[in-house]
Amino acid sequence: MKQPDLGRKISELRKAKGLTQEELVEKCNISVRTLQRIETGEVTPRSYTIKTILAALDYDLSTITEDESTVLQSMIERFKQYLFLDVNMNTSSDVIIKQLNFAWIFGTLFFLIGFFEGAAEYFRYKDDRLIFSIPVYVVIKISALVTHIFFLRGFILLGGLFKNYLLRITSFILIFGNILIIGYDIASIFYDSIERQYILGSEAVVFGCIGIIYGISLRRLRKSLGAVATYAGVFEILAGCFFLTVVLSFMGFIALVPAKLFDILVLYKSIDLIKSKQEEGSSIQHSEV
Repeated sequence: MKQPDLGRKISELRKAKGLTQEELVEKCNISVRTLQRIETGEVTPRSYTIKTILAALDYDLSTITEDESTVLQSMIERFKQYLFLDVNMNTSSDVIIKQLNFAWIFGTLFFLIGFFEGAAEYFRYKDDRLIFSIPVYVVIKISALVTHIFFLRGFILLGGLFKNYLLRITSFILIFGNILIIGYDIASIFYDSIERQYILGSEAVVFGCIGIIYGISLRRLRKSLGAVATYAGVFEILAGCFFLTVVLSFMGFIALVPAKLFDILVLYKSIDLIKSKQEEGSSIQHSEV
C-alpha cells in the first residue's frame, strides 16, 4: 500500500485500538514526529518500520496486500466488463441488447461525423489548410474518436457472443490505431509536419491490412446474421484493398460509406436475432408451464 493510503490505514488502526500517537510510538520505538509524518502521508516508511508499527497494532501485513489484490482484481473485472472481454451467451439478453443499441446509435453518429472529418482531412491534404477553426477541428476529431470507440465496442461484444475472436482482436486494434491517428492529426496542427504525407501513406497501408482482416472477420458472421454480414465484410475488404494501394486511398474512403452502413445493420440485425432467441426461450417456458 502506498502513501497516503498507508498513513490513513495506520491512523484508522491506531484510533480503533484507542491509542494516542505517543502510546503507539512507545510500542514500536520510533519518534512521534516520524509517526505523524507517516500518518499524514508526508513520508514513506521502510518496510521494517511498517512491519513494526502494524505488529504493535496487532495487524497482519499480508491483509493489506490481500486488500490491494482484491481492489486490483475488482478494477480489472470492471475493465473487462466495460470492454466486454468476458461476455458470453450466459450474459443477460437485456444487457446485451442495451449495449448493442448504444453501439449502432454511436455508429450512426460516427458515420455522420465522418463526412465533416473527411472534408477537413481532404482540404488539409490537398490545400494544406483547415476549413474549420482549430477548436472546431479538434471537437470533430475527438467526437469521431469517441463515437468510433463506442461503435466498435458493439463488435467486441459480438465477437464474444459468436466466439469470433478475430473480430474482437481486430476491433481492439482499430480502436488503438484510431487513437494514435487522431492524436497525431490533432498534434500536427500545432507544428509544421513535413513528414505528414509519408505518415498518411503508412497509415493507409497499415489500415488497409487491418481492414481486410476486419472484413474477413465480419464475413464469418454470415451464418448467424445472413447476407448483411457478407456485404459488410466485402465492402470492408474492398476498402482495405484500395487503402493498400495508397494512390487509390480516396476510393477506399468511398467504399467505407456502404461498409459502415452495413456495419450498423449488422449490429441492428444482431439485436433482432437476440430478441427472437429470447422470445423462443420465453415461449418454451410458457409451454412447459
